[in-house]
Amino acid sequence: MSRAGFVEQSPGVFQLSGVLDHLSGPALREQGARLIAASTASTCVVDCGAVEKSSSVGLSLLLAFMRDAQRANKTLSIRALPNDMREIAGVSGLLDILP
Repeated sequence: MSRAGFVEQSPGVFQLSGVLDHLSGPALREQGARLIAASTASTCVVDCGAVEKSSSVGLSLLLAFMRDAQRANKTLSIRALPNDMREIAGVSGLLDILP
């Protein structure tokens, strides 16, 4: 089983990694909210290039991170969205919402 994580690699650049599912989601949600709020950067990027596998939990996390950034008056963009997450976003009608 792969460990999942959400870390700030450099100011405002966060890496989301591992397997995103109902087991890893709650901890990632807490980490992301805390790190986005604490970041000194006004522009944030969530890099999803290290995501190994994702259920719909991954998209739910990204939407929550967008809300966290908005609450902190920060902009957020998403980089390297994996194919499985892109497919779920397409079916869910979320591709237009994800920055």
